Amino acid sequence: MTDPTVPSAPLLRTPLHDLHVAAGATMVPFAGWSMPVKYTSDVAEHVAVRTTAGLFDISHMGQLSVEGPDAAAFLDHALAGRMSALAPLQSKYTMMLAPSGGIVDDLIVTNTHTPEAAASRDPAAPTAYLVVANAGNRDAVLAALIERTTTAERTFDVVVTDTHRALIAVQGPRAQAILEGLAAAGRLTLDASSGATLADLRYYRSAPGAFDGETITLSRTGYTGEDGFEISVAPERAVELWEAISAVGAPHGLVLAGLASRDTLRLEAGMPLYGHELSLDTLPAQAGLGRVVVTAKDDFVGREAILAGPPADAPVLVGIALTGRRAGRADYPVVLPDGGDGALERVGTVTSGVLSPTLGHPIAMAYVAPHLAEIGTALAVDVRGTAVPGEVVALPFYRRAKES
Repeated sequence: MTDPTVPSAPLLRTPLHDLHVAAGATMVPFAGWSMPVKYTSDVAEHVAVRTTAGLFDISHMGQLSVEGPDAAAFLDHALAGRMSALAPLQSKYTMMLAPSGGIVDDLIVTNTHTPEAAASRDPAAPTAYLVVANAGNRDAVLAALIERTTTAERTFDVVVTDTHRALIAVQGPRAQAILEGLAAAGRLTLDASSGATLADLRYYRSAPGAFDGETITLSRTGYTGEDGFEISVAPERAVELWEAISAVGAPHGLVLAGLASRDTLRLEAGMPLYGHELSLDTLPAQAGLGRVVVTAKDDFVGREAILAGPPADAPVLVGIALTGRRAGRADYPVVLPDGGDGALERVGTVTSGVLSPTLGHPIAMAYVAPHLAEIGTALAVDVRGTAVPGEVVALPFYRRAKES
């Protein structure tokens, strides 16, 4: 319990905080930050991202630099994936595990070398990676990375730092056209050494560039299930970039979007959220993410626990599509369908749930016993004493149509 006599730490603010307030955003505490939860309607912002585009401030996310001659080998040891296999400017979803095999955080790691630099690099010269961590875990990930630079067998020659850069996301089917408009105005350029243009930059690939002469990194990544880009920029230039994107995006239907729509978008796309689907008490296999862990590596933190695997009866993550309009929320009980006697037998727990704006019916992710995880299994969610019926469905709930 929090001691009311001890003052709480003031909320951190992103470089865009004053713009959010001026735009009428509803600001809420999130992971120690003051963040916009919505500007107008969370549903309207959600729909805009699915149909046109949304602009998100995600500067609360941690952007950590790992640089040095041993950077690739170090990240192979410290994280679950094989980061040494990343091509120049390629990104990958991975995890940091505890020795217990539980999840410290899920991450996006990028090899920040350009193909040109990689081709001419002296093998003894430093290599560099960017690690993007969740806002609530940035300090824990930073501390763990620093701690893991030294093992009983060796000390890795790397330097780990928090870059403290701002991060802005443009998400939705009009995202590319909006940034192309910024490029056409001469304000956004991509470094020719990346070998990419906005049009041919592939998913989970990055490119260095500039906004009005200021160095940026542009990545084709996101957390919404739609096409989109994330732009890392110096904090002092974040306001100019935000305003420029807003102005160019207005004719395309771009809207400012907050945390509420970001959450419903990622849930429809079946993307896990740390603290809901992922935790220190969860092994990746339970969350359906066993593929993220490269067990063929000789050494990484958590390897023995991962090889042992979770207990046979450990709950596993499923998607549940519900009927009607009443949504289950985090921590609501998953129960067996009401047999008519009113008794509700709890068999799991909802981790995230919402009335899906895109699909028009409630959806939820939940942990249930393994024998109840088969697609088509009838389950229900106890919504304030009422068993709302549903069934297990494949994730994701929503997948955007690819261009032909």
